[in-house]
Amino acid sequence: MIQWKDENVIKVVTGIRRCGKSTLLIQYQAWLKSNGITDDQIVSVNFEELEYEELQDYRKLYLYLKERLCEGRKTYIFMDEIQKVPYFEKVVDSLYVKPDVDIYVTGSNAYMLSGDLATLLTGRYVEIRMLPFSFKEFLEVTGMDKGEGLTEYMRVGGLPYVAVMNRTQEKVETYLEGIYNTVIVNDIEERQIRKETEPEKRKVTDVLLLKTIARYLAAVVGNPVSIRSITNYLSSNGRKVSPNTINDYVEALTEAFIFYPAERFDVTGKRILKTNRKFYIVDLGLRNYMLPHSRYDLGFSFENLVYFELLRRGYRVMIGKAENTEVDFVAEKQGTYTYFQVTADMTAKETFEREMRPLTNIRDNYEKVILTADRFTVGNYDGIQVKYLPDWLIEE
Repeated sequence: MIQWKDENVIKVVTGIRRCGKSTLLIQYQAWLKSNGITDDQIVSVNFEELEYEELQDYRKLYLYLKERLCEGRKTYIFMDEIQKVPYFEKVVDSLYVKPDVDIYVTGSNAYMLSGDLATLLTGRYVEIRMLPFSFKEFLEVTGMDKGEGLTEYMRVGGLPYVAVMNRTQEKVETYLEGIYNTVIVNDIEERQIRKETEPEKRKVTDVLLLKTIARYLAAVVGNPVSIRSITNYLSSNGRKVSPNTINDYVEALTEAFIFYPAERFDVTGKRILKTNRKFYIVDLGLRNYMLPHSRYDLGFSFENLVYFELLRRGYRVMIGKAENTEVDFVAEKQGTYTYFQVTADMTAKETFEREMRPLTNIRDNYEKVILTADRFTVGNYDGIQVKYLPDWLIEE
């Protein structure tokens, strides 16, 4: 946020509900005030607060903000959960062209960055993506050590309030249930408001179907998924649903930042493949709520942690295909690649060889890393680094 201050672009902060977007705005406004910005230069509207409900009419919102611009001085405008305002992009665009205005908005649905807004603001906004706490942040807030902390982090997830609350199982589940239902019902319902002006878009109306697909994606984290595989799963459970409908529902779940897709990447040809993406869930606590008492493959849960840690570190993250083997992650930043394998334990000889094989098949000289939760195989094997996962999660 600080590095984009006063740049002539709209700052759009996105992320799942309760990941800390509103708190970020409050902290940033406090920073502005501590750096010489006066109270009247900051105009802030949170559309989740009842006193601002009538400003969900975009015309009233525009007049409200326009009246508060500081002539001859910079005005910092903050609009929190902007997706609640139909046609908000008209307000943003009109303010953007005025002198001395710096605009910040937050939203809990990526749909607001598609369609009209993207067309209107092409090249004029930056997206600042927020995620729940990283493992390192979770340790800082809870004061736990990394061994005990990793078990707890995988149980309850990294949503900020969970980290500071008294985490009984019942309270954590109740809190996560509230967030999950709000995202599924409210955020995806707000997405419908925006679709009303785009009749070619099909609406998501069957909440039970949406939750069924969400549970399926949560259950198969780390496995290749296609629209066909979801269709077959639903058919086997007695539900006949068209692939187009399933595609719309999966899109709704990714736009609400519950699931993040990872494309497959041909390591040899350095190109994206069109088939069988994988999906990762934004928070393992939510996964545990959605699938209570399930027996998970620990390796896939670790894979989920690593995927989001790589996103936090600024990588574009893909699933690798190297000849006839799969690489868990190809992480790309500024044209440089790093290859990652993730496993719970490599002490068994066959597991060690299986995890090494995809990386030894890659002929280029980019960095190759295996992350494991066992300490015994840590080391360097002909250029392939094996690292202890909890140490890697908290390294600078």
